[in-house]
Amino acid sequence: MISLALSTFLASIIFFAIALYRKKLHELKNPLLWKYIIGITVFIGILYYAFGFYGLTKTTAGNASIIGLFEVFTSFVLFHIIRKEPFSLESKVGSALMILGAATVLFPNFSSINSGDFFIFLATFCAPLGNLLQQKAKKISSTETILFLRSIIAAPFILLLAYVFKQNLELPQIKDSFIFLVINGIFILGLSKILWLEGISRISVTKSNALSSIAPLFTLFFAWLIFSQAPTVWQIASLIPFFFGVLFLTDNLKLKY
Repeated sequence: MISLALSTFLASIIFFAIALYRKKLHELKNPLLWKYIIGITVFIGILYYAFGFYGLTKTTAGNASIIGLFEVFTSFVLFHIIRKEPFSLESKVGSALMILGAATVLFPNFSSINSGDFFIFLATFCAPLGNLLQQKAKKISSTETILFLRSIIAAPFILLLAYVFKQNLELPQIKDSFIFLVINGIFILGLSKILWLEGISRISVTKSNALSSIAPLFTLFFAWLIFSQAPTVWQIASLIPFFFGVLFLTDNLKLKY
């Protein structure tokens, strides 16, 4: 959680610089934006990442990735069952294929269920609520302003949670992991969040989550490219549902009905 707090703070500096450069800081005067930001910060900036990072200290990355796929289902329930937003048959089939592809990659590495898995599971319920508020905020504000506010408010609260869980901020550890904190701040909590927010303002959250299920495949590719970790038969087999899933989700493949 110390890593998350520091990475979030570094990301807020980046978002502030972008907002300043694009002259978007005047958006901070909108009181409706602040109402959305409070909810976004609670559900995503604090709870989602706190549950996720804490869960990862108690479980394996493989387990976390598999359980994280449940977010596709929780998003579907919120946006398309409760809120009645339209979702085409092609998107449903594509989502199912993406989950199947990710499961094919991840399930061989699945170990027993533990407390960490439960926290990852809780995180999948927080994300859809935060994403709903982010969609609303995007209609009245720019991406960089939303992410700046979310990050700058979340960072001190996450740091407080870290102390509650008896995690101490120590300078030698920060020095040793500084390069990774910067990478987290720039890419994981920075660039990827800009792309995500721009994405869910154009397509549905459920579709976005399904498309992001391809992440394990990219992880395997770079593990093979950088660490020479050859893919398994199961991992290669996942290419088939991934391929057709992307075609369905991007409307390049249609069903006759």
